[in-house]
Amino acid sequence: MISLIPVAGMPEIHPGDVIAEVIARHAELADGDVVVVTQKIVSKAEGRLVPIDPDDPGAATQAILDESVRVLRRRDQLFITETRHGFVCANSGVDLSNVERGWAALLPLDADRSARRIRDGLRGRTGNDVAVIVSDTFGRPWRHGLTDVAIGCAGIAAIVDLRGGVDTNGRELHATEICIADEIAGAAELVMGKASSIPVAIVRGVDPKWLRESSVRAEIVRNHTDDLFR
Repeated sequence: MISLIPVAGMPEIHPGDVIAEVIARHAELADGDVVVVTQKIVSKAEGRLVPIDPDDPGAATQAILDESVRVLRRRDQLFITETRHGFVCANSGVDLSNVERGWAALLPLDADRSARRIRDGLRGRTGNDVAVIVSDTFGRPWRHGLTDVAIGCAGIAAIVDLRGGVDTNGRELHATEICIADEIAGAAELVMGKASSIPVAIVRGVDPKWLRESSVRAEIVRNHTDDLFR
């Protein structure tokens, strides 16, 4: 059985804070847990913050362009861009929510590396062998609403490949690759929320076969040669 456990009581994160240290003080971890950490506190800890004019609706535009390698669409102040990480998302992931007025948060430079650093820090401080997912909120083409997805991971499969297996009727599976990291990130968001000041959750009871070295950038991000829409 999978359990979702919010990590409550964490303080505000500031540049230079060690996230693993803060989590270790507030969470009871067990081997095999998946620790889901929101991008916002990772970006804050890593100093990925830029000043903007809070009274200018277009103040974030330069940051959005600086964080993108390509602008795919634009409508007024809404940009759909491709980031240097390969993510296609709104406004290059530049976010004004849950940061001090006059500042914007940027995506981590390498969220896979961030996840590895947090995982190593937790292992060193608690002795527990856990996995870590860095999550962020993305929209989805052709569907309304937002959901959390993985932008970095360590110690947990990004993709579980079921190709070559069979379905319940005995037919061979030819195209089924499950994005486990995104599913776990979305599940964890159910107990974190956008306004509850809970930036970390523990997902306990995942299939041990999913616990392996992985990378969002290597496994989830679709390259241009496989993309029908770019």
